[in-house]
Amino acid sequence: MSADQEARNKETYHHFHDAINSGDLEVISKAIDEYVHPEGRFHTAERTDVPAVQAQKRIWETLLRAFPDIHVTVEDLLAEGDKIVVRQTVTGTNSGEYRGMPATGRSVTYNEIFIVCFADGQITDLWGVVDVYSQLRQLGLIQA
Repeated sequence: MSADQEARNKETYHHFHDAINSGDLEVISKAIDEYVHPEGRFHTAERTDVPAVQAQKRIWETLLRAFPDIHVTVEDLLAEGDKIVVRQTVTGTNSGEYRGMPATGRSVTYNEIFIVCFADGQITDLWGVVDVYSQLRQLGLIQA
């Protein structure tokens, strides 16, 4: 894959990321439809057969309800071939129901790493590792 294609994949991810940080579920949903392939797959520790488009929409609906001020900062973004690897820091204040628990009013800062595969300008696969333990500990939902 050419350096130009790697640069386009990074640019596509940045556009997707900008939509995520808009805090607007409609903007995020449109970006998911635009940048995630309809048959794309989302691979996480919580196995599911739900296509990536549906999974991402569900995730962002949940996160925006729980953390209306959520913000994702890209710390590192590396590209090679048809993949990028991104390390991100997520911050937010728990102002709404999350995982069946009422809002705590607490702020969180946690990390995540994603490997994103592209084809024809769209995301076809996402592999994610999110530090949910740290998130839940900061919310007081689990003991350290």
